Amino acid sequence: MPSKTAQPASPAQTTTSAKLPVKTFNLGRIKAAVWENEADQRKFYNVTFARIYMDDAKNYRDTDSFGRDDLLLLAKLADQAHTFIFERRAELKSEQTE
Repeated sequence: MPSKTAQPASPAQTTTSAKLPVKTFNLGRIKAAVWENEADQRKFYNVTFARIYMDDAKNYRDTDSFGRDDLLLLAKLADQAHTFIFERRAELKSEQTE
């Protein structure tokens, strides 16, 4: 059950840019978003995690605060994101060698 004291994720996290994540994973009310970025002509990846909850006005919100019961789901999503990033990097590497 979401906590009434949960704080919404900061605007910088929810609107980092107009770009969309390259992949999003969901397990229940926990989500992971994989972001692809480029610097110095090299791609790198970041992952953000959020818990979805409904506020008193019945609007869906995200928070970056997790409870005890969320931690296993968070770990499973981190594993999925990790696997995706390694597969994505291998895919990009094979495209460059062709």
